[in-house]
Amino acid sequence: MENIGWDLRMRSPDETLGSEPAQPYQARPTPALRENEYAELKQLIKKQGLLNKQPSYYAGQILLILSLLALSLTFVVLIDALWLQLLNAAFLAFVFAQIGFIGHDAGHRQIFQAIGKNKIAGLAVNFLLGTSRSWWIDKHNRHHVNPNQLDVDPDISIPVLAFSEEQARAKRGVLRFVVRYQAYFLFPLLALEGIGLRVASFHFMARIRKRYILPELFLATVHFVLYFGFLFSVLGVWQATAFIFVHHALFGLYVGATFAVNHKGMLILEKDSQMDFLRRQVLTARNVKANPLTDFWYGGLNYQIEHHLFPSMPRNNLREAQKIVRAFCQDRSVSYCEESVLQSYRGVLQSLHQVGTLGTSA
Repeated sequence: MENIGWDLRMRSPDETLGSEPAQPYQARPTPALRENEYAELKQLIKKQGLLNKQPSYYAGQILLILSLLALSLTFVVLIDALWLQLLNAAFLAFVFAQIGFIGHDAGHRQIFQAIGKNKIAGLAVNFLLGTSRSWWIDKHNRHHVNPNQLDVDPDISIPVLAFSEEQARAKRGVLRFVVRYQAYFLFPLLALEGIGLRVASFHFMARIRKRYILPELFLATVHFVLYFGFLFSVLGVWQATAFIFVHHALFGLYVGATFAVNHKGMLILEKDSQMDFLRRQVLTARNVKANPLTDFWYGGLNYQIEHHLFPSMPRNNLREAQKIVRAFCQDRSVSYCEESVLQSYRGVLQSLHQVGTLGTSA
């Protein structure tokens, strides 16, 4: 499941964005000329060398993140004050998210040319976060192939949320109540994402009876033995419990909030949509306006459009690629969404509120 396959034979609609973001969109056949547009764009990108690996850049990133991790763990040992440890827990949540971004890049083979080296990097993240590398690759690749496509993209098949009115109408009981007010529940739910990642990982590893899963299961298990053993032995029961709560809540909130703005509130596709690859990736994604802070905070995922078009592109090349992609889309009247941080979250919440209220009002 590591290879992300692209079907360039898919057709696209005559309009670029002809419906409300929360409503499923059905593509209509269009001229075959669009089949070659992505290939043309990719050639422009390759000519600039933007798909070439950047091991020196990633070496610096990994060294920085490991240094921050060592700093946080040293702080746990040396400091007694609870309030300072809770600040450290927040800092460690940031560090864990940055480790997760490295795992994301390794899963997409952005770091090294050799497949084996990317696997080793992914297994290191597997250990440092206590998650399953294979689970993430399986889920994330299905998302990349079918972004925002109903019944196909796992990222819009979440029991406690609805991304179309059809999904909202299908909810029953407590889930219907949550979906009706999902715009208000979003951030509290995201705080549980850190736990959700681990639960999904172990559930996946328990189901998959393959030999390659055993190292991942071993590394994830060792992570939690060391994590809980270290914190409880150094901080004691109550302080360690508070530390763990803050750490995991903020880790989940950070990671969840980072990924939430990428596609939520954007174009939703029907299950049988035949939209061409270029428009499928561009129209379903949202960029967050770039600056050095957002580039670092989002781990490069603020360039979501470019990342979806070229998932193996090293993170530090995405800014340069954006210039080419945006101009290419403008020349072909393909809607290109780029918003500020506040605008992006406003768009997500407005879409969730619209879907929740309209879908559950009947």
